[in-house]
Amino acid sequence: MSLVVRGARVVTGDPTEPPRLADVAVAGDRIAAITAPGGGGPADAVIEAEGRVLMPAFVDAHTHAVWAGSRVDEWERRRRGESYLDILRTGGGILATVRAVRAASEAALADGLLRRLEAMLREGTATIEVKSGYGLSLADELKLLRAIDAAARHFRGTVVPTALLGHAVDPDTKGFVDVVVEETLPAVHAAFPRVAIDAFIEEGAWSVADGRRLLEAARALGHPLRVHADQFHRLGGLALAVELGARSADHLEASTAADLATLARSATFGVMLPGGGFHLDDRYADGRAFLDAGGKLALASNYNPGSSPTSSMPFVIALAVRKLGLEVAEAIAAVTSTPAALLGLPDRGRVAPGARADLLLLRHRDERLLAYEIGGNPVDAVICAGQRLAA
Repeated sequence: MSLVVRGARVVTGDPTEPPRLADVAVAGDRIAAITAPGGGGPADAVIEAEGRVLMPAFVDAHTHAVWAGSRVDEWERRRRGESYLDILRTGGGILATVRAVRAASEAALADGLLRRLEAMLREGTATIEVKSGYGLSLADELKLLRAIDAAARHFRGTVVPTALLGHAVDPDTKGFVDVVVEETLPAVHAAFPRVAIDAFIEEGAWSVADGRRLLEAARALGHPLRVHADQFHRLGGLALAVELGARSADHLEASTAADLATLARSATFGVMLPGGGFHLDDRYADGRAFLDAGGKLALASNYNPGSSPTSSMPFVIALAVRKLGLEVAEAIAAVTSTPAALLGLPDRGRVAPGARADLLLLRHRDERLLAYEIGGNPVDAVICAGQRLAA
């Protein structure tokens, strides 16, 4: 199949490139050419953009989109004044979702995830990282990873799995950290030898010392690393991510300007998650300081049932411009080309010849409206791997 989008305002995903009016030709699942208006030639299908914005599909590099159960009751508790960490310490929070996941079948988890993935794709997100982490036991972490794999096989977009083995600490398992490092990690390595390994360094979760044990063991097995760092407290997770050469340090709400400068000087990406700040406590990472220091910034939804119940990347963009100090072009790059590079997928997140044809046609003729508007779906058409999704 070939496809031409004619007369579009093309936003490439590179913040240094200004938008331009062009035709974009697609052959198979790849962008074949970008030409002056009228130069796209014949095609099996034509979309008349009429000046609307054509841009890369969103890349969401941090989600917890596979879960079971509900956390609405917990949200009510927070509204009455209980803190997220207090709820976690009393068996709520992550542990409540753990209990629901353990009770769910693998098929039910995969079906629930696939429904969420398809909803995200309809709103413009074609590449999605999905973490395990709500299992805690060896059997249930493997169940989650298999569910992610099963859903990915039926999803038209791309799923990148992550094994979040250092999430909460199971209070009912004696020597839990030892069990994860010595039993769960080797089993995950045998079944998923290339999956990234993640750890949540935070009070009430994993300490820096325990996180180091897990991540060093994972690195020795050849796994890429990711780290949840500095969400509520500045404990040293960011420094650990940099020291170990992790792909990313995620959250960063409690990071100082000096911390962010250290991260910016490294090869590690910074991932900021403003949806969590909006839902929990109105605390946000300093995106402006990180970019000004030369950092590689990705924005992500942190989609999960407890701390960030949103999958909307336009909403993330709107928050980032208002709360993180980003310009619109910077925010667009942070949900397209930069997270694609973080995930090791340089063939997407941009509009360029040879790139995978994951594209969005907006209803807007000005990309700034992605940040200006709050709520709603700005996407008129989604093209995934060269195929236009049915309306």
